[in-house]
Amino acid sequence: PLPPGEEGDLVARGAFTFRGYLQGRRFTDPWFDGGGWFHTGDRARLDEDGFVRITGRTKDLIIRGGQNIPVKEIEDLLLGHPAVRGVALVGYPDERLQERACACVVLEQGASFELEDLRAHLRGHGVTPQFWPERVDVMPAFPTTPSGKVQKFRLREAVQHAPGIERAQHEGGRTW
Repeated sequence: PLPPGEEGDLVARGAFTFRGYLQGRRFTDPWFDGGGWFHTGDRARLDEDGFVRITGRTKDLIIRGGQNIPVKEIEDLLLGHPAVRGVALVGYPDERLQERACACVVLEQGASFELEDLRAHLRGHGVTPQFWPERVDVMPAFPTTPSGKVQKFRLREAVQHAPGIERAQHEGGRTW
């Protein structure tokens, strides 16, 4: 177990943990380890009252140069920008850093939002440059499930295959 406040992968084991998917072992085995722990695919932290707080999905985790980018926190901050109606932060491959980050945004009617707007907004909230996304992709809407959940896997595919992936520079002239 991790100490309160520290984020990690949420795993479960016990009498009420399900035994597997109806489709068989090939769907079940990847989710269980040798100790019988079920890996939920969620990221979570224990709060000060002992409650588990889900912070995101394991697949939503972006690791750039060994640094974990706090996806949910960055998304929440960007949603506070007046031009942004929706945001989803996704990773795309990079040979040197493993991944880079792209902020996929849906804008309010008639609004504009550029990479410099993103940087200024995050800077104004005290976010260090190492957590800033390198790209902004403006989209008319996000792909969603029938229940309305954003399909980040489709956004990752779109971002990865988009022409002209930029390598933006952060403050101080460092290229990430």
